[in-house]
Amino acid sequence: MENKLQSLTDVLKKNLFFFEALTVAELTQHVHKIMLQDYTVDLVEEKVNLCLRQHPCFYTGQDGLWRINLQGLPENDKFYAFLLKKQQPMSLRDFVKNNSSKKKKSKKELVAEEVSLISDGRFIQWNNGSWSLTEWEVEASNYSLRQIIIKAMKIHPGGLSIKQLFEIVQVWRQTTPSAVEGVLKKYPYFEQVSESLWCYNPEAQVLYENFMKRYLGMVQSQKERWHRDRERWHKKVKLLESQLQEVSQAQREAAAALAEQREIVDQHEKLVTQMAEKDLLLSLRKKEIIRYREHLNKLDAKSNSILHQCRLWVKRTEEANLEIQRLKDLLAKNQSSQESLFVKLQQYKEKDRENKQKLADIQDKYSTKVAELQTEIVELKQKLEKQRILAQTDEKHWQEQINQLTNDLKNAYHAGEELQKSLRLVRQELKRTQAQHEELKKKLAHPLVKFVGKICGIFRGQARESAQNTSR
Repeated sequence: MENKLQSLTDVLKKNLFFFEALTVAELTQHVHKIMLQDYTVDLVEEKVNLCLRQHPCFYTGQDGLWRINLQGLPENDKFYAFLLKKQQPMSLRDFVKNNSSKKKKSKKELVAEEVSLISDGRFIQWNNGSWSLTEWEVEASNYSLRQIIIKAMKIHPGGLSIKQLFEIVQVWRQTTPSAVEGVLKKYPYFEQVSESLWCYNPEAQVLYENFMKRYLGMVQSQKERWHRDRERWHKKVKLLESQLQEVSQAQREAAAALAEQREIVDQHEKLVTQMAEKDLLLSLRKKEIIRYREHLNKLDAKSNSILHQCRLWVKRTEEANLEIQRLKDLLAKNQSSQESLFVKLQQYKEKDRENKQKLADIQDKYSTKVAELQTEIVELKQKLEKQRILAQTDEKHWQEQINQLTNDLKNAYHAGEELQKSLRLVRQELKRTQAQHEELKKKLAHPLVKFVGKICGIFRGQARESAQNTSR
């Protein structure tokens, strides 16, 4: 059938009909395989227990195995006989329509009848709403070879040979004798009575499953503890990696600081060269100013000589004026020459005035230039002093930062080495404790140790009872 079973109750009915009697753990394995794969095994077992106790079609005996009641309810006998005759699934509504001579039943009556069918072990419901009989063909492909072998062994409790067991199992599913023999040898609750006869021990199966359950629980707890340790070590490794990144970042910052210091030194050297060039320019300007002063001195000497000559001419004219009366005759003769001399004198005076004005202009120009140069020299000296002071303070500051960064780098490097040593020691300690744990496990697994532990527990209990009696 392509359809799937409707509910957990139907799955339990089908499994209990096929295997006749099963424990809750075995039913949980079947249910977890067919449905409820997203749930944990404990949760599936809880739901199976609840379903078995809710429905009266399931019952348990003194052996703790659950079975299905196939007697059913009397009110469902007519529907059972119809399905048995038809041999096809059918919905309850279709059955009521085709076989009811009364009026149409209400929804409440139909729901009540479906509830009674759910509690009847003879019926199972599919997800399309149709009903079929539990005793119809079972899909053996849903069950493992081990479960089918257990069913065959339960049917023949006296024991079977491998050939007989193969013939019985071959009816339900295709297999090989070697596969059957492998399953028999794999599980300890299949006991070999003789060379060719095998039997099934259900008590050994219960002990084996309980032991496997405890063993898997221990393995799970060990796995969880290992995962916790692994996460803790991953966190430590991440912390060490972050510290290593911080150290590398500090190294890069120190390298950047050294590069910046080199740039500052280069800038300082450039400023020194620029100041030297400016000093050279100032010396050249000083030389030009000295040359201009020498030229002015020469011009002063020339003007003084001209003035001296003019004074001589004035003196001569005064002498001539004093002798005008005596030299009237000579004046007429020399009048033309005197007029020419007077014209020359006027020319010399105009030249003298022009030279004086030029001299005054030149003195003004060079005095302003000298003042500007002096102020520029003072400003440049002040700037040079400020740059030197700033360079010294920056150099001290960067040197302190470099020293501090080198100390931090050394401390981080030593801390990283110490952490690596502690990590190695912890790994060695972990290996040692694992080896001790394995040795203790092997020692405690010995049956004599278990027997001695039970005897010690009995003696301890007796000692406690005696102590309580004495205290009373």
